[in-house]
Amino acid sequence: MNRVKSPVDSKRMDERKKKAAQIVAGLKKLYPEAKTVLRHANPWELYVAVVLSAQTTDKKVNEVTERLFKKYRTLDDYIQADPEEFEREINQIGFYRNKAKSILKAAKIVKEKFGGKVPRTMEALRTLPGVGRKTANVIQAQAFGVAEGIAVDTHVKRLARRWGLTNETDPDKIERDLMAILPKEEWLHFNFRVVDYGRDYCRARPHPHEACPLSRFG
Repeated sequence: MNRVKSPVDSKRMDERKKKAAQIVAGLKKLYPEAKTVLRHANPWELYVAVVLSAQTTDKKVNEVTERLFKKYRTLDDYIQADPEEFEREINQIGFYRNKAKSILKAAKIVKEKFGGKVPRTMEALRTLPGVGRKTANVIQAQAFGVAEGIAVDTHVKRLARRWGLTNETDPDKIERDLMAILPKEEWLHFNFRVVDYGRDYCRARPHPHEACPLSRFG
């Protein structure tokens, strides 16, 4: 049985929707073009880059993939890769052994189960090693222009709470709250814009927050 929303709940939701619309407008002015900074030439390379990026800076991932993608150009190159050699190629990345296993296993799954193409749906993407809901959202948005949800990384989690768009701490619950107050057409690029904003202006470490362009929202 669905819980009936109280007037207080409805008022809070309306306030959050209004604030979210203003924040999105501000982010669009700052970042009219929104996309991941992870370099890639196709959906498979994006999958590799996103898996490598877990608990690693995008800058470091781009340094590693610049070499990696020149050596491993096709899906079959990953399938035929020597695991130990592949580990050495990415050993500057945190948790590189586990990530290497995930990527090489995923290459075989994509080849055998999906005909050599990275799947487009949330359900199918999450069958690949190293892919949770956040990763699937990023791949869907960047590779296919599809939005089934909103990727909640550390930047989105931190800033959505700072701006008062959610009180939750669990990424899945934060995503649920954001999906409820943001129009679906904004889901696609919200993560990318917030990530850029978090890096360029409102960082996690101490800084003059009043100088942040969107500081009036929290």
